Amino acid sequence: MNTILIIEDHEDVNLMLAQALTDAGYTVKSAYSGTDGLMEIRNHSYDLILLDIMLPYKSGDEILKETRRFSDVPVIMISAKDVVGTKIDLLQLGADDYITKPFDLGEVVARVESNLRRAHKQLQNDKVFRYKDLALDSNTKRVTANAVELELTATEYLILELLLKHSGKVFTKSNLYESVWKEEYIGDDNAVKTHISNLRNKLKRANPDEEYVETVWGLGYRLYKP
Repeated sequence: MNTILIIEDHEDVNLMLAQALTDAGYTVKSAYSGTDGLMEIRNHSYDLILLDIMLPYKSGDEILKETRRFSDVPVIMISAKDVVGTKIDLLQLGADDYITKPFDLGEVVARVESNLRRAHKQLQNDKVFRYKDLALDSNTKRVTANAVELELTATEYLILELLLKHSGKVFTKSNLYESVWKEEYIGDDNAVKTHISNLRNKLKRANPDEEYVETVWGLGYRLYKP
């Protein structure tokens, strides 16, 4: 089931969008300010984002610009401005689509479905994820580092795949646990720590001179950034 983040400060509009998308079968999370929205994007994985331009504390275009530094999640901008220049600017910043207020809920749902289909198709076409000398083939489930094939457990594979798909994003222990184990995180981080440690050890044996997974102290884990 796809999860959608709605960042819209007008509560009635946010609730209306959330209800329409929930009725269409999506899981929905709502944020009502720019800062809360960006925090959600940084700390959780979403399949698509509906992003208003005019937001308190941090504008939609600022959020879009920052999001594109670490994620290629589809973003549909929502604005009361039906100006060609505005649309072009946002598309050049990395927006995938643009909806003008007032909008038809049926059109919003159709745009969401269209962008998700496009993103899923692209993901299927790009089956091999690469980072440094590391390669993960999501079709064959084969992982190599320094031309050495790694024997990973299913959980280690899923953790590495998640990090590679969202290169540069910091995943907290709760993010990793809920994304990989598909269960609610209740604060026991031993499982995450153990699998991260085992994954690192296998990568280190394949290439002792390279670092792949970085601990961001106080936050979580991401692919190593020199």
